[in-house]
Amino acid sequence: MDEIPGALGTSASLALRLGQSLFSVASLLFMCLDVAFYSYTSFCFLVTVMGLVISWSLTLAMVDAFSVFIKRPSRQPGIISVVVLGDWVLSFLSLAASCSTASASDLLIRSGSPFCDGNICSRYQLSAAMAFLSWFLSLASSLFNFWLLPNL
Repeated sequence: MDEIPGALGTSASLALRLGQSLFSVASLLFMCLDVAFYSYTSFCFLVTVMGLVISWSLTLAMVDAFSVFIKRPSRQPGIISVVVLGDWVLSFLSLAASCSTASASDLLIRSGSPFCDGNICSRYQLSAAMAFLSWFLSLASSLFNFWLLPNL
């Protein structure tokens, strides 16, 4: 069977998972520097989704690291199906969360809301950008694993 770079159990997949985790942690840090994010639902949604993405990505990064070190990737159709499904769900959720956060913070900036004193809303926009980058890596990982699924 051909080795698909980015599929579960490869070093490229490990890099994708670590990138997802890194961007998700950065998104959470930029969002949670101020405790006023809980005032808006889209900001709370982003924090919740990024928490899920971090745990999912770190768990699969450990699976990838184990597979890379023993040089034997797991190619069971059931496991790959669960990974593809989980990646698809979390990628759509992170895209929705990043888009809603970006639009809400842009609306608050343009309306001149007193909520956006200082650089709070620009940090929220930066958090949305980090979540978007995490979404991009999650979608790439999902597509690589989806490409592997018919070959099993």
